[in-house]
Amino acid sequence: MTADRTMRDLIEGIENVRATSSDEARAAAVERLAGRGKLSARVRLGRLVDPGTFDEIGGLVTAEEDGIGAGPARTLSPADGVVVGTARIDGRPVVVFSQDFSVFGGSIGRLGSAKIQRALGIAISRGLPLIMILDGGGHRIQDGQDARHFANANATFHNFARASGWIPMVALMLGAGFAGPTNYAGTADFVVMVRGLSTMGIAGPALVKAATGEDIDGMALGGADIQVDQQGIADLGVANEDEALAAARRFLSYLPSNARAAQQIVDHSRPIAPIDDALLDLVPVSTRKAYDVRKVLALIADTGSLFELKPTFAPNMVTALARLGGRPVGFIANQALRLGGMINANACDKGAHFIALCDAFGLPLVSFIDVPGFSIGSGAERTALGRRSAKLVFEWGHASVPRVSIVLRKGYGLGYFAMAGGRSFAADASFAWPSAEICAMSIEGAIDVAFRKAYEAAPDPMARRQEMIAETRARIGALRGAEGFGIDDVIDPRDTRRRLVEIFDSAQARRPNDHPPKYRSIAPI
Repeated sequence: MTADRTMRDLIEGIENVRATSSDEARAAAVERLAGRGKLSARVRLGRLVDPGTFDEIGGLVTAEEDGIGAGPARTLSPADGVVVGTARIDGRPVVVFSQDFSVFGGSIGRLGSAKIQRALGIAISRGLPLIMILDGGGHRIQDGQDARHFANANATFHNFARASGWIPMVALMLGAGFAGPTNYAGTADFVVMVRGLSTMGIAGPALVKAATGEDIDGMALGGADIQVDQQGIADLGVANEDEALAAARRFLSYLPSNARAAQQIVDHSRPIAPIDDALLDLVPVSTRKAYDVRKVLALIADTGSLFELKPTFAPNMVTALARLGGRPVGFIANQALRLGGMINANACDKGAHFIALCDAFGLPLVSFIDVPGFSIGSGAERTALGRRSAKLVFEWGHASVPRVSIVLRKGYGLGYFAMAGGRSFAADASFAWPSAEICAMSIEGAIDVAFRKAYEAAPDPMARRQEMIAETRARIGALRGAEGFGIDDVIDPRDTRRRLVEIFDSAQARRPNDHPPKYRSIAPI
């Protein structure tokens, strides 16, 4: 009988087995997912990548049957709960994997874990972006409660560390994401959650209740309201899965495939035209008036190219990818609408991570400064601001990409240093707009701290105080800063894009390493 079989027969047999993993063959499981408001693992991948480009790896895998409660049902584990493969996004090769919640709740079995490790290995060795679609639990308990297997651990997190800064990594949290998926996402460069659907955290509600007695539902424990808006563990909260997939594609469009690959520069005509006069009305000269710096950034960037990261976390600091003259860049800016642009601990974490991201993948940085300083007081100190603020300057000191600082309005105190103002971090250019004020601290605060006795001794203390404030204000303007050569130039705001493009067109992609011959630096926290 075997001798009569042909190669076509063998191919057909394999394809029949492969078909058992398809959504069509598992209609009931897919329908149950739909009842939860979810797409299947394979549909998600199909909507993420370019049509017809997905090549699966390990599609014939099924779980082994030697765990607790093993039996015939254990064979009902198509691909062992994770769909892995290579594909293309916007024509570029990528590596992808997608957890299948319909298989043991998306938990990660031994072979599923091996497939994820395989995906990581391919992404690292080929220098390809890795996109993780996460929806399920952590390690499969049935598999893990056996030291014969679990004692070995595996190299997953070692390889995540190796991949960091080498390839872009994206985590899309599209459902339950407690435990393992959260650990994976913690190493990613861009994390997206779907509001009302996604959760993240070290342990889910059942384990929390078993271990601590706390009774809490998944959304209250780790929904997007917590992890996106309050904790900043995820970068973006979106309304649905399609928005999450679109965000992943857009994020990757700004980045090279790896740290040594060419930048994703799009065609843009030269010379660069001046920015519309509307820009002049966006930033009030009075430092007592607030404005939305995002509108400023949108006008300076190439039209439609501004893509904000962590928009709802630490909104007093804006971090955004953008393009200038077709070149991908990173914008970091103080937001006067929130806390007056003051830098607090969360803003330090947000800014430091963004600088590291841009530096890892070669995106020049532009710092837009309007900062009254760092947050102060007992509340600020209890956030470990003294150490977390060091992260921001630490990252500036290690970045090797071109950078330009522009003082829009306030450049006060240590905040000015932390935003790379002046000569603090060897900027390729240091500019100010005519509205800039640059000094060690707020004028009123400086007068009250240093000159209180002097003005209180005057016949009219308050009048003398106002005179001293006016005298000081005359000495902190943009022109004064340029006269002392603390900045390179005071520029017309409408000329900002052209000046930036010219600098980045001519600057070296990386500056030489000027650090001593150490093995590594020690992160502040």
